[in-house]
Amino acid sequence: MHKELLFEIGTEEIPAGYLSPALEAMRAMLADQLRQADLAHGAITVAGTPRRLVARVAELAARQPDRREQVIGPPRKAAFDANGNPTKAALGFARSRGIAMEDTEVVATERGEYLAATVEIAGRPANEVLGEILPAIITSLPFPKSMRWGSGTVPFARPIQWLLVLYGGEVIPIAVNDVVAGRTTRGHRFHAPQEVEVGDFADYCRKLEERHVLVDPARRRQALVERVTAAATAIGGRVVADDELVATVTNLVEEPHPVVGAFDERFLALPREVLITSMREHQKYFAVEDEAGRLRPHFVAVNNTRVRDASVAVEGHQRVIRARLEDAWFFFREDCKRPLADRVADLDGLIFQAKLGTMLEKCERLRALAGWLAERLAPDAVEAAQRAALLAKADLLTEMVGEFPSLQGVMGREYALLAGEPPEVAQAIHEHYLPLRAGDRPPASTIGGLVGIADRIDTVVGCFGIGATPTGAADPFGLRRQTLGLLHILEAKGLRLSLAALAAKACGLYGDRLTEPREQVVAKVLAFVRGRFVHDRVGRGLPQEIVEAAVAVGFDDPVDCDRRIEALAAVSRQPEFQLLAGAFKRVTNILKDHEDATVEPSLFQAPTENTLYEALEKTRQAVAPLVAAGDYAAALTAMLAMKEPIDRFFDDVMVMVEDERLRANRLGLLAGAAALFRTVADFSKMYAMQQVG
Repeated sequence: MHKELLFEIGTEEIPAGYLSPALEAMRAMLADQLRQADLAHGAITVAGTPRRLVARVAELAARQPDRREQVIGPPRKAAFDANGNPTKAALGFARSRGIAMEDTEVVATERGEYLAATVEIAGRPANEVLGEILPAIITSLPFPKSMRWGSGTVPFARPIQWLLVLYGGEVIPIAVNDVVAGRTTRGHRFHAPQEVEVGDFADYCRKLEERHVLVDPARRRQALVERVTAAATAIGGRVVADDELVATVTNLVEEPHPVVGAFDERFLALPREVLITSMREHQKYFAVEDEAGRLRPHFVAVNNTRVRDASVAVEGHQRVIRARLEDAWFFFREDCKRPLADRVADLDGLIFQAKLGTMLEKCERLRALAGWLAERLAPDAVEAAQRAALLAKADLLTEMVGEFPSLQGVMGREYALLAGEPPEVAQAIHEHYLPLRAGDRPPASTIGGLVGIADRIDTVVGCFGIGATPTGAADPFGLRRQTLGLLHILEAKGLRLSLAALAAKACGLYGDRLTEPREQVVAKVLAFVRGRFVHDRVGRGLPQEIVEAAVAVGFDDPVDCDRRIEALAAVSRQPEFQLLAGAFKRVTNILKDHEDATVEPSLFQAPTENTLYEALEKTRQAVAPLVAAGDYAAALTAMLAMKEPIDRFFDDVMVMVEDERLRANRLGLLAGAAALFRTVADFSKMYAMQQVG
């Protein structure tokens, strides 16, 4: 028999940022605990609001299955005396397991021979097991910050007010912090605070919705979006898209009730991002724009309660936002009193990293790195790239960024334009922070990309140079994110460069600040970037063996590596390619560590040796210009011509002959073929495609 489990933890309002991670942890912990308990079950569904964490387990088995288990007793030496008779230890072991001595046996283990018994263990009822599992989950749920509340001994994000635990409609009376589980839940704190009995999950969701609680986050999010959109449409506008704000507000309310407010039009003179950030970060308000994308002097606020007089709520919101915007207006005017360039010298008082110096020193390194990159990749933009790099961090000292750190770069752009800096310089100041996160847009301009690369490689090299590298999940300087950002810029802009040369240049600019040898720093940085590259490409769904095969023969230029991966993925789908991989497998199997590709045609004895040599020379000539042009798909296709000569060579020629010169010559011929293949990829990494011919 299978029954439904309904499990709810009722609390005071949990912070919005805690809710989604807690629900996912709840799901994972339930699944793990039920697996360990050997309780079969169906789907696990989680839901929640600021005042509750909920899980529903469908078709949960009524009891554990019976099982047989081998129990280890005392060592053989202690279980039997010199005459082979059982000792008291052996008899006691058998008696403790409820079996006769004759039903025991001696088994070999890693520690030696031991007395053992196979016993039948009856499965326990599910409600009994759940009575142990669920309190353990409550006490183990991870939160960024937990506390003990009142006289309670179990820490939690917020005080636990009630517990609901129903298995097949029957209460499992667990208790935490003197709160005993029952069959009741509570509706909206203000609209329906009374307790209400529920039966199953469907009844639970229905009764809560009747009591102004949308317990399903997806359902609540949908209602929020629909209602906020309707509110903005009613005044002839539209809400500025903001998925993060939608997610936050969804977890702030149990039922969304939007209202529209207004502010003085004079605040529209502030930069767009300042207005949006002021409304979003402090008040969680949605900005409103017109059809042309121009901000309107309105906002949409979302209340958790339905008020009788909306004008009262609107006036309260308008009073708060007016004060916030006045602050922003003051910060903006104060910042505009000094040109952005005048703030650069003050960066000498801002520490970048204790062992790596000040932010001014970082900007000077960025200027040199950006110029070095521009000379190689955008010669016409050297001066602009250097100027943008020098000014890139100056806005960190402005009042506006001090109040809203998320506006770094944005305010740098705005203040640079107001100070008369070239538009391309201002744009690069903003764009060098992009992408901010996975999936974010990369810099639109080449200059922004170059400064962004310089910024990231400077941070990565500096941290590796003082031994501050990521360990396990710990990455205090965000080097994994910085590295992915660097790779995504190179990919998006199609910038071809040598990572080794870039890292070496960055090392040199640090002078004697680095405590690790420069050669080791460069090697470690390249290995780290390579690891992030492989992880990122495999994470996109590319076969790992293809990524590894391309990376194995060269990763110094990530854009070139991407092109080889793309070609390899396309060509490897052809049936003929599997035959080529098989030929390469035969070559590498016999070569082992032989790398010398020197060949003396005068030593050839069999016609197939000459045939393979001629095919190799011809294919080299065909492949070389294709590889030079980056046409790796065509190069791989040209290599297919090597399959037949290699197979015939192996059929007719004994490679490992006693004559050393002859053997070395034949191995050299095969080494040349292997080297040809490796101009694109190391096929030996592609285990799934290797078939011995």
